Amino acid sequence: MISRASRVSSRTSGRTALPAWRQPRVILWATAGVAVLGLLVTLEVVARRRLGAPEPMGQQILEAVFAPKPGPLYGGLALMMVVLTWRQRFLAAGLAVGIDAVLLAVRWAVGVEVDDGSFFGSGALWVMLGYAIVAVTRRTGPERVLLLKGVGLGLLLVAGRKTGDTWLLITAKTRPLVLDPYLAAADHALGDPSWLVGRLVRATDPISTHLLGWVYAQLAVAAVVVALYQLRNVAAERRFPRHHLVRTFLVIGLLGPGIYMLFPVVGPVFAYGPGASGTGGVEWAVADLWPDALPSISAPHPVPYDGITPRNCMPSLHTAWSVAIFIHTRQSPRPMRFAGTFWLVATLAATLGFGYHYGTDLIAGVVFALTIEAALRSLDRGWDRAGIQFVAYGTVVFAALLVSYRCLPVEMGERPWVFGPLLLLVTASVIHGYLRLTRLWDPEAAPARRPEPQPELV
Repeated sequence: MISRASRVSSRTSGRTALPAWRQPRVILWATAGVAVLGLLVTLEVVARRRLGAPEPMGQQILEAVFAPKPGPLYGGLALMMVVLTWRQRFLAAGLAVGIDAVLLAVRWAVGVEVDDGSFFGSGALWVMLGYAIVAVTRRTGPERVLLLKGVGLGLLLVAGRKTGDTWLLITAKTRPLVLDPYLAAADHALGDPSWLVGRLVRATDPISTHLLGWVYAQLAVAAVVVALYQLRNVAAERRFPRHHLVRTFLVIGLLGPGIYMLFPVVGPVFAYGPGASGTGGVEWAVADLWPDALPSISAPHPVPYDGITPRNCMPSLHTAWSVAIFIHTRQSPRPMRFAGTFWLVATLAATLGFGYHYGTDLIAGVVFALTIEAALRSLDRGWDRAGIQFVAYGTVVFAALLVSYRCLPVEMGERPWVFGPLLLLVTASVIHGYLRLTRLWDPEAAPARRPEPQPELV
């Protein structure tokens, strides 16, 4: 005879146990996947019909045969290979290089000219797509899911580069007016760091220029190295860790560009200088001042700029990504911790020294990265009161920064002794809150107590 308690327990467990596909985590990631797919389709349509530009995914498919543009194709392959055994990794890498060698020979034989740096990459894409087919046709159960996760991780890195380029073009085409005069005025509160570091970089050229330029350009490579270290045990454990750098990188890259549309900014070297990377020019600048002379503080207003230069300054995603690298190297061996610190400092110096960002962009980027990192960790471990409070606080601080840059730039520039320390204090409060939160989640092991001496028995 079944007791009443057993019946109640059975009903309770039956009521709370949900099928795998109805678990909140599965529903969340399925929704995110559908949203990303919708974004990719939208970008394809907009690129073709409104911008007259190559479709990001269509162009990527063509690069399976034609010479690919320099990009993270082999980085994506490396991320995919974390789910493979060592034998399978050597086979995949050799196959990718072999395919690229054949395609390179065919292009050379038919006289196809390729740009510098566009020789390799198609083979990596072929191998990733091939493993996707293998996962669907030759794997079942958890092994299929694991391999598809690896392939998806690699293809997301590749797709992120293509869609990012298209989105930057959209910001240039749809936001003809930029808000650089607002940030230039607000930047006086921080002592105009872009102008200061720009002079230092110019004074130490070419050493500083080459070093910082290399660090700035290879940010994705640094991220892949850190991610490979974090995911080094996936093949042995047959599962991904609950949280890793790639997730933070992708979310920063997904959310950050949306803010470009709300706060379009091109950067000091463009708005107050000759431009860079083949875009901009003195004819578009408010004044040709950077980095030799500071702009005056006056009532700012939006100014027109060309339809090519991306409006990708607010927030500084290079800063946000380098902060994420710094965070995710804290539990690594000492050389990687030093490398994470170096990459953060060098990236901040490059963003300012090359005139790509204002100091206000960097502060917003730090707050943006810490808030996203805390939100993702809260999602993994379960939302608690401390996590909700910090994410809410970081969101409010980030929004307050944008509002103050837009509404109080003159007041900030005219009272640097008030607003400068205030900006630094608010940023420090977010950093302190994040450190306090992570210590709460990951408390350090308490030192072992020595056993108290026992009285001798007589």
